[in-house]
Parts: sequence; C-alpha cells; structure tokens
Amino acid sequence: MRKFSCYSTTALVALAGAAQAQAQDLAFDLDPIYVESAARTERLVLDTPVAVSTLSGEALANRQAGDFQELIGDMPGVTIGGGPRAIALEPNIRGFTDDQIVLRFDGGRFNFNQGHRGRFFLDPALVKRVEVVRGGGSTLYGSGALGGVISVETVDADDLLEEGRTIGARVGMGYSTNGGQWSANTSVYADWGALDALLFLGTRDTTSNYVAGDGADIPFSELDQQNTMLKLGFEPSADSRIEFSFADYHDSALTLASANGAPSTSNPEVEREADEQSFRLSWDYAPEGNDAVDLSVLFYGDRLKITEDRVSAPRLDESTYDSLGLEVTNRSRFDLGVPVEVVYGLEVFRESQEGTRDGAPRSTFPPASAMTTGLFAEATLEMSPQFDVIAGLRYDLYKREPNDGTLEDVSEEFLSPRLGLSYRPNQNWQLFANVSRAYRAPSLSELYNDGLHFAGNPFGFPPDNFFVPNPDLKPEESTQIELGARFEKRGVRQAGDKLSFSVNVYNADVKNYIEQTVDIFAGTTTSANVDGRLWGLEAEARYDTARWFVGSGLSIARGEGDDGDWLASIPQDRLTLEAGYRPEADWLLGARATFAAAQTRVPSGGVEGEAWETLDLYAAWTPSSKAMAGSSFRVGIDNVFDQHYTIYPNELAQPGRSLEISAAFTF
Repeated sequence: MRKFSCYSTTALVALAGAAQAQAQDLAFDLDPIYVESAARTERLVLDTPVAVSTLSGEALANRQAGDFQELIGDMPGVTIGGGPRAIALEPNIRGFTDDQIVLRFDGGRFNFNQGHRGRFFLDPALVKRVEVVRGGGSTLYGSGALGGVISVETVDADDLLEEGRTIGARVGMGYSTNGGQWSANTSVYADWGALDALLFLGTRDTTSNYVAGDGADIPFSELDQQNTMLKLGFEPSADSRIEFSFADYHDSALTLASANGAPSTSNPEVEREADEQSFRLSWDYAPEGNDAVDLSVLFYGDRLKITEDRVSAPRLDESTYDSLGLEVTNRSRFDLGVPVEVVYGLEVFRESQEGTRDGAPRSTFPPASAMTTGLFAEATLEMSPQFDVIAGLRYDLYKREPNDGTLEDVSEEFLSPRLGLSYRPNQNWQLFANVSRAYRAPSLSELYNDGLHFAGNPFGFPPDNFFVPNPDLKPEESTQIELGARFEKRGVRQAGDKLSFSVNVYNADVKNYIEQTVDIFAGTTTSANVDGRLWGLEAEARYDTARWFVGSGLSIARGEGDDGDWLASIPQDRLTLEAGYRPEADWLLGARATFAAAQTRVPSGGVEGEAWETLDLYAAWTPSSKAMAGSSFRVGIDNVFDQHYTIYPNELAQPGRSLEISAAFTF
C-alpha cells in the first residue's frame, strides 16, 4: 500500500508539473461559485459563513457516475454508506447518517428512511448540481438537519439548449465493464421565451454482479433502473416564473431483505421492485426594484412503493411511503441603521407510511402518519463592510400518530436558534464562526416498530429477534460550534488563474441520540436515547489555470457516546487529491486519488475498518467545432490498481477495476 501511495502521489505531482511547463494561452473563464442552500438565498461562497461544498457541470460529468456514491461520495465530510448495491445507499455527513441529514431534490425534502432500503431514487444523469451544507442546519431546515443538508438540482431546458436555438435534443449513452452497466438517456427540450419544456427518458442496467478487487463477485449487485422526468416552465412576466415537474423512477432486482448485508438465514433473497413518483410546483416572484419581496413558493409530493417477494418461501411485503409539503420563503432587504437581509418563511409537510405482508398489516413498517409545521427567520446584519452578524430562529411543532389504539400519539415542540459571525478582512479572505442548535424528530419506525426483526436459529440459539416499540423516544438535539476560514484569489501567478481553499473545525454535543440496540440473548431490538459528542476537521483546496488544475479534500471525524465508547457511524479519515491537464481547449486529462486511513476507533466488539487507497483516471473530449458542438466523449478507469477495499462501516467490498466510456450528442 505504501508503494501504491508513492506512485499515485508522484503521478499527480508529475501531471501538474508537466502541465505548468507546457502552459499556453487558452480561452479560460472561471465563473464565480454561488450557493443557495446554505442561507435559502443565493450568495457567493466567500460570503457564506457555513461549511458548504458544491459539484456541478464538468466536474460531475467527468465522474461518469452510476450511483450517488460515485457522484458525491468523496466530497469533504461526506460518505455514502450501504454500497456498492445502489438500492441501499444512504448518506453520512460527519458521522450523522440517514434521516439525520435533510435530502432535498429540486427543493422538496425527501424523508423516507426504512432500514437497509436506501434513500436515492434518481438517475445521476439527471443531476446538474449538488450542494452539501455540513453542520447543524435546523434553523432553516428543521428536523433532520443534524448533520447537514444535501440539495440536488436536476437539469432543465436552459442547461442543455445551445445558444441561439429554441429547440434541441440530447442523446447520451455509456458502459462500465465492472458489472456490465449500460446506460442510455434521451432529452428533448425547448425554450420559446415565456414557455420552456424538457422531457428526459433514461435507463441504467447493471447486467451482472460487480467484481471486487480480489476477483470475487459482490452478490446481488445487479439492478435495472428507469427514470423519466417532465419539466414545464412559464414566465408570465420578467419577474415571475412558474415551474412544474413530474418524475417517475423504477428499479428492480434480485436482492436481500437487508440490501446492504450479506446472505444468511435471517437475510433471505427477495425479488424487489421500487416505484417512486414525485412532483414539484413552484412559483418565484421577485419584482425589480422591490427590496421587500423576493418570494419562493413550493408545493411538492412524493410517493414511494417498495415490493419484496421472498424467493425461498411465498411471502409478499409491500411498503408505501407518501409525503406532501409546502414551503413559502421570502427575502427582504431594508435598513435599521445598518443594512439587513432577512430570510423568513413557513414549512409544512405531512408523511404517512403503511406496510403489509401478504395483504395484512405489517408491524415492522407500521401504519402511521406524521405532521410537521415550522416557522423560521434568519437575519444577516451588515455591521460594517467587513463584518456581518447572522441571527436566526425556527419553531417546529411535530406530531406522530400511529394507526394503533394500543400505541400513544407523540407531540413535541422544538426551537432551533443560530448565531453566526462573518469577517472579511479583505476581498480574498473570510473568517466565520457559528453556534447553533439542531434536532431530529424520531421517525415513525423508530417510535412504533414491532414484530419480528429477523429469524433465529431453528435449534434454539440465537432466538428469534423482535422489535420493541418505544413511543417515549425524545427528539435528537445537538449544540454545534464551528470555526472556519476561506480564501479565494484570481491572478495569483498568471492572468485568469484562481486559488481557493477552506478549512473548518467543528464540535457537536448531542443529547438523546437515538441508538438501536440488538440484544441477541434477549431476542429484542430496541431504540433508546443516549448522549454523545462528534468533532472533527475538514479542508479543501483548488488551484485552476487555463492549462491545468490541482485540488484536494480532507476529512477527519471523531465521535463517542457518553459512556466513552466510540460511535459506529464515524467514517474513516480521508484525503482526496485530483489533478487535470488540458492539452487543448477541447481536451481534459485527469487523475483522482483517494487515501482512507484505517478505522480503529470502533465500538467495543465492533469490526475495525482497513486502510485503502484508490486511483481513478479519466479523459474528456468536448469538441467545439460547429458540426459537433454540444457533443462529448469520456473515458475513465476507476480503481486502476484493482484494490480490494471496503468503505467503513459498509459490510461489502467495493468494485474493483472498471473501464468506463460514455458519449453524448446534441441535435
């Protein structure tokens, strides 16, 4: 492993050095990077006083991602667990997992979380941008924002339409040798001024099991996926836009009941199908010259149905999850002796779930509903041109209602305050500090799960294991402190280049952390509240010129319970290095190396995670000639040295070496 580390680091340095030596004048323009999720309003990254990272455009496309682990799994502070089976992928930010993180797709939150089932129901080919806000975000986003917020935006007509045209089409296709994954998609889009539209049709089929670096099959990793999306936009005036979208997702596979686990008598094979439909209806209204009104209204809904038909003996499980939500957000600017910008609004969402087994109610996914209402406001006060004070508060009321007279309803309130400071000593630097409270309400399953968890040994030990409901669970809450610094400068060594870096440290004291305990001897699985602490450091840097670029990302996370034992969800320390070279304006050659340290800080009796290193290579050709404008051709080799590795705390190995090719054509 040390030898590989030396080789990969040398390759990256050599690539950067060769590129610098051959630097030539190229047309080069780096647009400013804006983020929106961090403050529910668009801001430059350098004016955003929280830990936030983005991926978009070329950086996303060059990954040729087949799932969300490949898409965003190496962003600072982020790990995607449950892999490599795409149907089991769940997010992890700083050791906060699953629904301790708010997932937003085109603005609408998606709260579904059923053990071992995954939370990503979207083809990566539809993604145009991902923003990740790390750290407590409940002041703006309410329940679930303990670890942060992942916001995913999908493509629209304006992203694909060639300049000067009103209608167009794009066809994409790709292939990955490991798993024999084929992908194909077609987009048709138009912009007639006041009206625009997009239709996306995509399919992605993993036709055989992935193969790990040791040559062994990763069982049950085949998957068929289809995704459709329709978007319609209407602009009745220059300051108003109405948009509607509808998406339909379907996947099917022979997998395991616990899709992120290994085969066993308690984890039987099932024929699984998942169907997810979602809609978004939004209205944005920002009259020119009116500082009091910058309004966004979003009404959204999701319906997910997962069907699992056991292979070994007839048994049909169906799980249905529905959600409806409404968000109203306004942004106002005024003067109170100092300039003030206020973001404030209302959020209401309702969730319901129901599980059946052979048509009868299934207590392991009990019928229940949840209602959450939140009011929030956050003000940024410009105390001087260099110094801002940010103060925010959110009030949430949530209710949980089981469809079972023997179980109690739950109703709780929560306040999520935040105080932040941002100091800009000059145009290149930002220093920031935050203290905030964040929370997560217990999920319906955590409160009300009942019935058989898994079957035991028919000869007596271990015995059958049963869920024990706990309606007395308290909401998880944390007090988080974060300190950070950012730097960004253009023209560092030559005209048009850009150097940027950021670093932040954090500490999160967590009360009532919901921990699930499986007692093999007693035959029970229970959820209970414990206290804990999570802390760490993150950093990222990038230097970009017309000819070449280099970048890096570092994540160091720690976490322990109040009993002094390490938490099981804390990811490995990780360093990523990336370098790219543009021999011509149309070409890009790149390399990405990832180094993960051994995870020895595990709970008592837990299994440690081994250190690993991988190297990925990629190349892209995006011809600029008139005849081929809008087309692209990409090739990559993932895990070049065919390393056998596991992303802690995943149970399964990741895929070994894979050759990936893709092409897209615009008409």
